[in-house]
Amino acid sequence: MDLTHTFTVPTTIDATWAHFQDIGALAECFPGAQVTAVGEDADGAPTFEGTCKVKLGPIALVYAGAGSFVERDEGAHRFVVDAKGRDKRGNGTAGAKVTVTMTEPGDAGGQTTVEVVTDLAITGKPAQFGRGVMQDVSDKLLGQFVACLEQRLADEPGAPDQDSGQDTTPSPAPDAQAGPKHAAPPPDDDALDLGAAVIPVLIRSYGKKVVIGLGALLVLLTLVRRLRR
Repeated sequence: MDLTHTFTVPTTIDATWAHFQDIGALAECFPGAQVTAVGEDADGAPTFEGTCKVKLGPIALVYAGAGSFVERDEGAHRFVVDAKGRDKRGNGTAGAKVTVTMTEPGDAGGQTTVEVVTDLAITGKPAQFGRGVMQDVSDKLLGQFVACLEQRLADEPGAPDQDSGQDTTPSPAPDAQAGPKHAAPPPDDDALDLGAAVIPVLIRSYGKKVVIGLGALLVLLTLVRRLRR
């Protein structure tokens, strides 16, 4: 399925481009994601390995995989990342081809519009949700990601001065020539709670049916507890 998102960050296009080349820093803004190593392939294109922890109610999934920049055009500020992962317990797979394109709005200096198009393919438990639900959930998760990203970009030395309206020199892209680097592990409970994200969407989508179902389940549990006494 294809998912499309567009957002704006308060930094110049060059500074935004440089930040997006640091996969490890980007992963820190996405719940449950951790980049364990970065490097480059034989052609010098950046590569990375990592994990993503996902909670789906009582089910815990840990996807482990790798990805690479299959296209990168700095002049056009566009790149394509291909990533694939598999749950460590064999409960499914996930693959994504992500195309990121950056543009500068003509009416606003010091800002960058980022369009992210994701060709997502998943199997296993998360695949039971339809495209509409996945779009809504990804919108919610992207909102968290963008809020974190905006804060990081605004705090960087190369970010525009919000008071003066002037830009300083953007921070350079990370040095990919140094070989694989390893990131510090995140907290144990830093997992993407997909259940928490999906439930509000289901309630909004199916309304009364969900409420009635939850009410019936609550009544049934109450009766079972009374019978056990």
